[in-house]
Amino acid sequence: MLAYKKRIVFTGGTGRFAQEFKTKESQTKYKFYFPKKNELNILSINSIKSYLIKKKPKYLIHLAGLSRPMSLHEKDICQSIDKNIIGTSNITKICSMLKIKLIYISTCYVYPGSKGNYSETSPIKPINNYAWSKLGGECAVMLYKNSLILRTSVTEKPFVHKVAFSDFKTNFIFHEDLVLDILKILDEKGIINIGGRAQSVFKFVKKYNPKIKKISAKKILGKNAPLNVSMNISKFKKLLND
Repeated sequence: MLAYKKRIVFTGGTGRFAQEFKTKESQTKYKFYFPKKNELNILSINSIKSYLIKKKPKYLIHLAGLSRPMSLHEKDICQSIDKNIIGTSNITKICSMLKIKLIYISTCYVYPGSKGNYSETSPIKPINNYAWSKLGGECAVMLYKNSLILRTSVTEKPFVHKVAFSDFKTNFIFHEDLVLDILKILDEKGIINIGGRAQSVFKFVKKYNPKIKKISAKKILGKNAPLNVSMNISKFKKLLND
């Protein structure tokens, strides 16, 4: 039974974030499982249940869903609803049934984006359809008490764009720099903001790519667009230092 306690299943096993976890497995005390869609389909209750009964994990880190392109969440809300709300609800149901600790990766975009420095108890108002779909997933997860919601601001390395917003503030951190820290807080419950230092996207990227060019989010998104989704991550930092 002891071996089961160290097993972690990752949904979205072939995705960017999951693959970063895969590279770090040898540095941890856990056994990782990265099912492909034909092994664990979040839209199929039977598929989820069958796989999890077979693997008997203590934890499930839910990474599967629809993220980019953001415009797809506006153009095809059915995909957004299915993959981020219904899929997450299905995962939550089975984790509850099998008593598996659920860790759900959400987004800083659930915050209004008007003033920044949002804490876990700040009012929420998603800034776009993607964020609404992630909040829909949060609603299901919150019903299950043995769960943890991580509101993140992550990006892949190297940064995929040639330009970066100089007037949009967030807590960007690379996937690879967050993996081991997430594993340190698996037994926490509730909601935790996680990420890097609050700063503009341009300032973050500039440290790694001196050739990055500035672009204005306000000019592209409009003068009333939410431009500061930065989070207060003091709770996260305290947990890491305890």
